[in-house]
Amino acid sequence: MAGPKKKLVIFDMDGTLVDSSITIANAINYVREHLYLPPMDPRLIIQKINDHHLNPAQYFYKTDHFEADHETWFSEYYTQNHEKELLLYDGIKELLLDLKSKGRELAVATNAYRGSTIESLTHLGIYDLFDTIACYDDVTHGKPYPDMLLKILDVLGREPEEALFVGDGSRDKMASQRAGIAYLMVNWGFSDHEKAIRSVDALRQTLDGYLWSGSSDSGNQNA
Repeated sequence: MAGPKKKLVIFDMDGTLVDSSITIANAINYVREHLYLPPMDPRLIIQKINDHHLNPAQYFYKTDHFEADHETWFSEYYTQNHEKELLLYDGIKELLLDLKSKGRELAVATNAYRGSTIESLTHLGIYDLFDTIACYDDVTHGKPYPDMLLKILDVLGREPEEALFVGDGSRDKMASQRAGIAYLMVNWGFSDHEKAIRSVDALRQTLDGYLWSGSSDSGNQNA
């Protein structure tokens, strides 16, 4: 049975829209340096970013929860280096422009801090394409909790069945399930999923089914 057409597409940022792997790894090691912790292998950092079994504050910084200093140092590295290290994945800006031109609402739900998110999206020339963003420091709990997805729905006045979430990790999928929002997993960023969308062109085709033809909405999708 065909479900309602999606009016809102929510995107994860890192690993979905933005290739920020180098910046994230370097920023985490920058914080570790300030905490007098030895640097971690950047490949290991990227591997563990989306692991929902971990407490990231404990794993990366040896503390129970993130502190204000962690945000300050992380954002400091981002501010100083985002212009030379961040890249949009090929075809992402064109996809966003196409969705926007056809009247779809766009949002970002990211576990990055708001300051870093705005800097990143502005530098990459796509910040103004989004109707709203929800970041780690905007909500009580980041992904895999549904808080930021629910915040986006509330701000834009949308119901879960009107939205679609595109992400690249298990935290994204779990947040989507908990919010009751259909989900599409992509696989060109930090993760390696067997069942996932593997190119922006394939994502565009999949989105067409949800946005224009009233694709089935009986549950979350891995594509």
